[in-house]
Amino acid sequence: MAEFFLLSAIANELLMPLIEFSDKGLCCPQGQFYIDPWKPVDKALITHGHSDHARWGSQSYLCHRYTKPILQLRLGDNAYQTVEWGETIFMNGVKISFHPAGHVIGSSQIRLEYKGEVWVVSGDYKVVNDGLSGQFEAVPCNTFITESTFGLPIYKWKSPEQINKDIQIWIQKNTADKKTSVITAYSLGKAQRVIQAIAEVTEKIYVHGAIFNIHETLVKAGWKLPQVHRITHDTAKVELAGSVVVAPPSADGSSWMKRFPDPVVGVCSGWMQVRGNARRRNVDAGFVMSDHADWPGLLQAVKATGAEKVFVTHGFQATFSRYLNELGIEAGEVKTEYGNDEEEGLTPSTAGIEDVENPAENE
Repeated sequence: MAEFFLLSAIANELLMPLIEFSDKGLCCPQGQFYIDPWKPVDKALITHGHSDHARWGSQSYLCHRYTKPILQLRLGDNAYQTVEWGETIFMNGVKISFHPAGHVIGSSQIRLEYKGEVWVVSGDYKVVNDGLSGQFEAVPCNTFITESTFGLPIYKWKSPEQINKDIQIWIQKNTADKKTSVITAYSLGKAQRVIQAIAEVTEKIYVHGAIFNIHETLVKAGWKLPQVHRITHDTAKVELAGSVVVAPPSADGSSWMKRFPDPVVGVCSGWMQVRGNARRRNVDAGFVMSDHADWPGLLQAVKATGAEKVFVTHGFQATFSRYLNELGIEAGEVKTEYGNDEEEGLTPSTAGIEDVENPAENE
C-alpha cells in the first residue's frame, strides 16, 4: 500500500503543470515564482517593460538586461537580477532561459523546463524584425502560452520599411505645407520606431515628456537613437512650426495639444487596420503599425514551436483558440489582466470591430 501511494505521488508530480493560472498571474508552483504577475509576489520573472506585464510591489525581479533600465524608470529601485538571452538559470530544479520576443526593446519569451517537460511563456511578441526589438526566436516546447491581440485574419501588416515610408511621405507633405506633424505612438516600442523613421527626413524632432524619459533611459543604457528635443513650457510655438512631434496617445485631445500651430495628427496603431478607425478618432491619418504579431505572425509562431498544447491569454482568444483547434492543435482560453499596453488603451470591443470573422473563411 505504501508503494502504491509513493507511485501515485510521483505520477501526480509528473502530471503537475509547469504553469498554473492564478489570481496573481502565471505561477510556476515547482519553481516558486511568477511570470508577469499583476499582484505583488516574492519572485517575479518579467517578459518586458510594458505596464500590464511589469507591475510594482514584488520582492525581486528577473528580466533580460535590456529591460532592467526600463523597470528602474517605471518601478523604481528594487532587487533586480538580469540574464542574457539563452543564459540558463535554475530555480528549485526548474531550468529557466529568456529568448527574444521581438515585441519591444528587451522583450523576451521565458522557457521553463522540468523533468523533460518544456513550457514557453511568450509575453507579447511579433515575428518581423523592426530593427530595434530583436528577431523573434521560435522556441520548441510542449506547451506554448501566446497572446492574440490581433488574432483575426483581417490583421496583416505591411513591412516595417513600407510603414516607415508612408510616415515619411506624410511628414514631407505636411512640412511643405508648413504644418506641424503630431504622431501618437506608445512611449515604449513604437515611439522609438517612429523616431528612427522620421529622423531620415527631418532633424526637427520634438517629443512629449513621457517619451523623452524612455528615450533618455535607453540612450544612457547604450542604445544609439536619434537626437530629440523635449517639449517644455518654454518651447516657443514658432519653433514648432513645420516640425514633427511624437506624443503618447493620451496627449491626443488634451490641452497639451493646443501649443502646436496648425497641427496635423497621425496615429500609429494596429487598430488602424480597421476601416473607419481614423475617422472615429477624428485624426488626419492612421498608420498601421503595431508591436504585436498580426494573424499570419501568430500562426507562424505557434506552428514553429511544435507545441502540442496552446493557451491564449489576451486579445481575440475565442477566435484564435478555436482556429488552432481546427488545425489540430489543442488550444484553450485563459483569462489574464494583460492587454492594455501599447495599443492606445483600445480593446477589440472599443476598436470599431463589430463582427468577429470566421478564420476558416478568410485564411
